[in-house]
Amino acid sequence: MNLSLYAAASGMDAQQYNLNTISNNIANVNTTGYKRSKAEFQDLLYQSSTPAGGDVGGGNVLPTSVELGNGAQVVSTSKVFSQGQLSATDQKLDVAVQGEGFFEVLRPDGTSAYTRDGAFKLDANGQVTTSSGLTVQNFPAIPANSTDIFISSGGEVSVINGGVQSAVGKIQLVRFVNPGGLESLGGNLFAETNASGTPESGSAAMNGFGSLRQGYLELSNVNVVQEMVNMIVAQRAYEVNSKAIQTSDDILKQVVQLKR
Repeated sequence: MNLSLYAAASGMDAQQYNLNTISNNIANVNTTGYKRSKAEFQDLLYQSSTPAGGDVGGGNVLPTSVELGNGAQVVSTSKVFSQGQLSATDQKLDVAVQGEGFFEVLRPDGTSAYTRDGAFKLDANGQVTTSSGLTVQNFPAIPANSTDIFISSGGEVSVINGGVQSAVGKIQLVRFVNPGGLESLGGNLFAETNASGTPESGSAAMNGFGSLRQGYLELSNVNVVQEMVNMIVAQRAYEVNSKAIQTSDDILKQVVQLKR
């Protein structure tokens, strides 16, 4: 059996998946709080006709084996939760997390989701929401007629109301043991899974949680130059695999022509 056809085809499929992942990263280069993804690969099972360590007589053993691989496969698309650059917006309800932590939001079905997108808005009731209208949990409501809002690095929220500054509450952040295990939902949201572990709530700038920056947003952590390099590498790998299929096909044609 000409396994080069199957191995090269699996390589082309893996590189196509890699290219899809890279393309999604580039598409989200301006998405607030976006975390880049990277495809991870493993080799497939091997066919071994002569195993290493086999007895060849006289107390001698084979130092190496005769084995043939069957290609590659994608085993993971992991999120890279490195810090994105902070960009000043001068908007009072724009809040960036500098360090570890997520904002918790309430989805329409009553379940929680988590985000690094701190572009918040106020609804008619003074409740803080995301740009999609989802209520931000553990974020105090802003009283009506407030003329200014202040958010400290530790999450304390205070307002100016009637010329008097008063505290209205404190923002709580959430973190996970394995953030790479979170499920991407779209809309800058993540969901808890068995792999991520249960959410742990805490105060900003304490016990390892990140600090908050009012008037800033965290940009995507996508490096366009690096993604372009990754795209070129994926393209070249795809081309080489397709060339291997063409070469295998040419060899099979020569075998067929031996009968003539």
